Amino acid sequence: MVQLTGVGSPVSEILGRDDKALLQEWIEQVHSSSRGSGSIPEAELRQQCLKFISVFRAGLDDVGASNATDPRWKELRELLAEVSKSRAIQGFTPTETAAFVFSFKEPLFRRLSAEVKDPKVLADQIWGASELLDSFGLYTTDVFLQTREELIRRAQEDMLELSTPVVKLWDNILALPLIGTLDSARTQVVMETLLEAIVSTNSKVAIIDITGVPTVDTVVAQHLLKTVTAARLMGADCIISGIRPQIAQTIVHLGIDLLDVTTKATLRDAFELALERTGQQVQQEQRLEGN
Repeated sequence: MVQLTGVGSPVSEILGRDDKALLQEWIEQVHSSSRGSGSIPEAELRQQCLKFISVFRAGLDDVGASNATDPRWKELRELLAEVSKSRAIQGFTPTETAAFVFSFKEPLFRRLSAEVKDPKVLADQIWGASELLDSFGLYTTDVFLQTREELIRRAQEDMLELSTPVVKLWDNILALPLIGTLDSARTQVVMETLLEAIVSTNSKVAIIDITGVPTVDTVVAQHLLKTVTAARLMGADCIISGIRPQIAQTIVHLGIDLLDVTTKATLRDAFELALERTGQQVQQEQRLEGN
């Protein structure tokens, strides 16, 4: 790798000047690369650019153009991580985020070309700085993607929690209506939500309604059995409702054993059974004529 000289190198000297024109050119380059996507206040962007120039110059004076993973570049990596995370939240793309670093090349290299007359020195300075800036630009992309994945994961978890509401139908009776496909991740959320509700309400019967589950295969059936088993361990009996003819045929065809689980065709049937098991009943109030 080409080594940039430390203190007093052409790059360091350029960065050490109070060059407002360089800063403005860089800011304009950043703006032009992020049109139509995320937005960032001018003052915030200017502050980020100023800090980058300061920290980048300090790093060059200390370690030259050594590997971007050198521990002495820690401060710059922390700055770029902060910038990348904010860009991910603000709606920028990975390319636009990396452009924060890449767009610094043009105004910097233009000044190098104007001031360094020795072709070999100029080539070394541009090549060394370019390698370093490329590494930092790619680093911003890595942090951006990690942040975006974390945001997506949190959103999925929130959606799972919202899609598995536990309803208290009656004293000691809970209902968990399921809609959509059951997978391992969602089953875990279903079990946790149901068990927490059983404990907090001290309920004795839990109805798991699968009317909104499009298909039941071996995997889905296993997930349901795990949920039923977990609820029983907490002292609650489980009833599965919403067993449509197509689902019943599929269960029989697949040889899935649900003999140990109480099933009902409709939520109403399951609710009636739950009332019976808890020793309760619903009576319809009779109105006298003339009232």
